[in-house]
Amino acid sequence: MTVVDAAAPARTAVVRPRPSAARVFLAVLRRDLLVTGKELWVILVQVGLTPLFMLFVFDTILGAQGVVGRSFADLFLPGIIALAAFTTALQSVALPLVKEFGFTMEIEDRLMAPIPTGLVAVGKLVIATIRGLLAAVLIYPLGALVVGSAPWRPEGLPQALAVVLLGAWIGGGLGITLATILPIQRINITLSLVVTPIIWTGCIHYPWPRLSTIPWYQVVTLFNPMTYVSEGVRGALLPTVPHISAWACLAVLATVAAITTATAVRGFTRRAVQ
Repeated sequence: MTVVDAAAPARTAVVRPRPSAARVFLAVLRRDLLVTGKELWVILVQVGLTPLFMLFVFDTILGAQGVVGRSFADLFLPGIIALAAFTTALQSVALPLVKEFGFTMEIEDRLMAPIPTGLVAVGKLVIATIRGLLAAVLIYPLGALVVGSAPWRPEGLPQALAVVLLGAWIGGGLGITLATILPIQRINITLSLVVTPIIWTGCIHYPWPRLSTIPWYQVVTLFNPMTYVSEGVRGALLPTVPHISAWACLAVLATVAAITTATAVRGFTRRAVQ
């Protein structure tokens, strides 16, 4: 017969509180930021290929031949900054996410975290935006080294930062949207079909008002969000050059950012459920 001591304290199970969604979300972001720091050289390569080669050819090579004026670099560099932010954010999330949803299935680890699926998509979007911002910050001194000078206007930096932030966010949202609706076999060709028109109709090489001599093309460029990123950065650094007004750039980019965020989260959630 077993004797039970009534005075002995009863054993109770220790129930640990479930971490909040905000805490889990920040932990996931912290992990991704550490990965971003380790892959800094990848970002440098992304920054150093297309944007810097374009700047070198259009300014140094064509400038030495007298095809373009010496002041062309001042107009071109803001567009290169916009290009680096947009395309880096897009490419840094699109290709890896396709693989995570494809044969590696690494996305399952994120989906098992105790946070809503939509927050996982937002986390991907935040990291892509940070990479885009980092690319834009790095391209400025690198571009200045390539061409020998760069426009500098400290009072325009808040506007430039806001425009680049929205541009990188839109690029990340577009990358997530494409990654969640395309199979891995088609992502490369689709990115080429998307990125190429964005580059050449985004007013990277010239201010938008100067297209008034080609009205139909000027209208086409208005449907490209890159136009407003390029013009916003150009207006912030070179206010005396004709450009689209800052409020118009910010208004359009904020609207497009809201739309791409909704489509990215919806597409990510639908793909995760499948």
